[in-house]
Amino acid sequence: MKEYNVAVIGATGMVGQRFITLLANHPWFHIKALAASSRSAGKKYIDAVGSRWVMKTEIPEQIKGMTVFDATADKEKIAGMVDFVFCAVDMKKDEIRALEEAYAKLECPVISNNSAHRHTDDVPMIIPEINADHAAIIEAQRRRLGTKRGFVAVKSNCSIQSYVPALHPLMKYGVKEVIACTYQAISGAGKTFETWPEMVDNLIPYIGGEEEKSEKEPMKVWGKIEGDKIVDATSPKITTQCLRVPVSDGHTAAVFVSFENKPSIDEIKQAWKDFSGEPQALGLPSAPKQFLNYFEEDNRPQARLDRDLEGGMAISIGRLREDSVYDYKFVCLSHNTLRGAAGGAVLMAELLAAKGYMD
Repeated sequence: MKEYNVAVIGATGMVGQRFITLLANHPWFHIKALAASSRSAGKKYIDAVGSRWVMKTEIPEQIKGMTVFDATADKEKIAGMVDFVFCAVDMKKDEIRALEEAYAKLECPVISNNSAHRHTDDVPMIIPEINADHAAIIEAQRRRLGTKRGFVAVKSNCSIQSYVPALHPLMKYGVKEVIACTYQAISGAGKTFETWPEMVDNLIPYIGGEEEKSEKEPMKVWGKIEGDKIVDATSPKITTQCLRVPVSDGHTAAVFVSFENKPSIDEIKQAWKDFSGEPQALGLPSAPKQFLNYFEEDNRPQARLDRDLEGGMAISIGRLREDSVYDYKFVCLSHNTLRGAAGGAVLMAELLAAKGYMD
C-alpha cells in the first residue's frame, strides 16, 4: 500500500493527542506536521502541550521536538508538506468550516473529527463499516470547491458510534422506532477527573447539543446519494437522552427498538455476529476483525472491561431481551476517543486511501 505524509491540526487537544498516539507507528500514515492555535505556534510540541498531555502512553519520541505550526496562518506551508490532514480543532463552527474548506482548496484532503461540516450536503459523514459508499459524493464536492484532490470528509458524533452499528444489521427487519439513552464519558468533553473534579461521584443529565446530534446524524449515515448531495433517511424514528457520567472513557447506550417484522433473539444475535463491512473485506490496518461483539453475561458490556476491545475499535453489545413496550432492548458500548473519534477518523482515512481518494 502507498504511504502518505499527514498533519494533525489541533494537535494539542485530547483528540489531537489521540491522533498522535495512533499515527506514531501507523504502517501507511506518517506525521510530518503538527498545528494548533497561535498560542502554541513556534513551540516544540512537548512544550506546547505541557501538562495537558493526558494519554496513558508517553508522547512519542519522534513527536516531542517537532515545531508546532499555526493551523490558520501556516495552512499553505502545511498543505505543501503533506498528502492530507487530520483535523480536530477547537474553534467556532463557522471558523472550522472556513478552515477545512481552505485546506481542501489548497488540494489537501481533510479528515475531520469536527461537527462543523457534518450536515453539509456533499460532505460524506462515514462510519466505515456502514456507509463506505458515501465516499462517492466526494466527486460532487470537488466540483463545487473547484479542486482536483482536495475535499472534506467527516466522522460522525461519538454518541452514535455504539447504537447505530448495532442497529444497522437489523435494518432488514424494518427498524421503526428507537429510544437511545447514552451514558457518556468525561473524555468526550475533553476532560479528565483531574481537570473536572466536579464529575467525581456525579451525573449531569445534559450535554449541550448532543441529543440533536444523536437523533439527526444517523439519518445522514443511513441516507442516499441523489445527484450532488446526500439526502437524509426518513426512518427510523429516533429519540435520545444523553447524560454525562463519571467514567473516564467509553460511551454506553441503553437502546429500545421496535420492528416492522420482529426478528427472534437468535436472529438478532446471528445478524450481529455475521456483520462486517468494507474495512474488514479490505483488511484495513485499524479495522477490528469482529466489529460487533455480543456478551452473554448479564453484567456486560462494562466500560472498564470492554472499551478497549480490538484496540478500542470494536463495538460491545449485551443484555438483549424482549421489552414490555418496545420489541427489544439491549445495551451497547464504544470507546469514544478511539472508535468514536480519532480511531474512527484514521479508519475512514484508510478506507479513502484504499479507494484511491488520497491519490
